[in-house]
Amino acid sequence: MSLAGCGTVNTVFRPDAVTSQNLKDSRSHCENVPRIYSGVVYGFCTLNGEPQPEKSLSNISLSDHAGSLLPVVAIEFVASGVLDTLVLPYTIYRQSRDGSIEIYR
Repeated sequence: MSLAGCGTVNTVFRPDAVTSQNLKDSRSHCENVPRIYSGVVYGFCTLNGEPQPEKSLSNISLSDHAGSLLPVVAIEFVASGVLDTLVLPYTIYRQSRDGSIEIYR
């Protein structure tokens, strides 16, 4: 379950700096991630990254095989949505206290 809901695990249970660095590394266009339903937003931001110009056979990302991995991506979004719903009271509290997770460039 934690593998399928990795967006939620990365945004709720890990420090904000890890989330920010992961999205910066994926070259995402997102500037921040709201804490409410952050796992689903994190997944969209990860998929919304720029392709890396220097690709090699050993450096293949999820976006390179997005068509063939569509069922896996769909399962990840559903699992993140379920986990985000379970932690909703906590994320509402954190959103009101700390605000969104900022992605520093």
